[in-house]
Amino acid sequence: MKMHFCIPVSQQRPDALGGRYVLYSVYLDGYLFCRVRYSQLHRWNEQLRRIFGNSLPPFPPKYYLAMTASMADERRDQLEQYLQKVTMDPNMLRSDVFIDFLKLVQLDTFSITIKTAALDIFLPDGRNIQIEILTSDTAERVLEVVSHKIGMCQELLGYFGLFLIRFRKEGKLSVMKKLADFELPYVSLRSAGMENCKVGLRKWYMDPSLDSMLMDCTAAVDLIHMQALQDIEQEWAKPTQAQRQKLEALQKEDNQTKFLELSQEVRHYGYLQLDPCTCDYPEPGCGAVLSVGNDEISCCITLPDNQTQETIFQMSRVKCWKVTFLGTLLDMDGPQRTLNQNLELRFQYSEDSRWQWFVIYTKQAFLLSSCLKKMISEKTVKLAAENPEMKDSSRFPPRKSKIEIAKANCVFGTIKEEDL
Repeated sequence: MKMHFCIPVSQQRPDALGGRYVLYSVYLDGYLFCRVRYSQLHRWNEQLRRIFGNSLPPFPPKYYLAMTASMADERRDQLEQYLQKVTMDPNMLRSDVFIDFLKLVQLDTFSITIKTAALDIFLPDGRNIQIEILTSDTAERVLEVVSHKIGMCQELLGYFGLFLIRFRKEGKLSVMKKLADFELPYVSLRSAGMENCKVGLRKWYMDPSLDSMLMDCTAAVDLIHMQALQDIEQEWAKPTQAQRQKLEALQKEDNQTKFLELSQEVRHYGYLQLDPCTCDYPEPGCGAVLSVGNDEISCCITLPDNQTQETIFQMSRVKCWKVTFLGTLLDMDGPQRTLNQNLELRFQYSEDSRWQWFVIYTKQAFLLSSCLKKMISEKTVKLAAENPEMKDSSRFPPRKSKIEIAKANCVFGTIKEEDL
């Protein structure tokens, strides 16, 4: 599936020879990732093409005459689509040419030099692990360093990820975004422009039953046990009174295995809960708290009369979804480095034998989209394991995944996951 890259704006800048060039502001998951020139992207594309040939998507052509406004917008759209499509190939994502370029533009954009630095990694039990890294180390590399320090099996790294986590009043936390493997955590933390923000280590799977894959590794069990305790403390996981008493007894006995087994029965165990937001269901302007996991979107909706309503949307009945930014960016040189203040995620859902659109207005729309993609991916892997014949591509053609960019009036950057 494609990544949430978008280029909402570009700017003309004077160059050293008295001419002008265009600088593109590239966002990833709603946060400013880098600012880059067409010529840089063009050279990068040529380097990638030497390795991957015609498997690369089309790259927008050079213009040798001055561009009109419509031509500039068309190029920006084409570059946006190129970045989305080029990240679909896992071999490309792991290539040195791909990673080294993105490392360079991240460092250059935020004027950070390559040097040794200390980075604190927040654990779910409230402790920080300080590690020594290079400012140019990717999230994948940092995760390897952390796992080595805590003694976690390297083959289990795919079950965990690094996240930007923000701490709010009264100890409440918000997961802001999952760091992509090629992002630089040191840079992302400093460029996010948020107070009380840390890089946190959390499990990264939406199917709670996958806990079973980690039970032979003591360090991994420690981590998911910490996160289970944190989720209960944060009221993301919601045990009954009887379950809570049993869990407290198991915690006193220091029986992590039994604790995690019982946690599987707890409502919303292993789900990711978003900050309070609004939605248009069952009527516009309703407050909502979303919990995502285990192939569903669980919504606690507050109606205009302050009554609450629990609604569950099953992923098996979701046809597609899209993220849209509703607004404009005025000062790209100022403090605004995120698109997350005016976002909506709308999804098409089958209810009563007809397709309906449901809209959620949340600054965590890109994170929600990543969770939905993760659930689709895990379900696909699970079905393939249960039905080995699905691996035969001649009998089962690959299903389509499409991300489109749409712009209309004040709306730009619609990222659409379709035909999943």
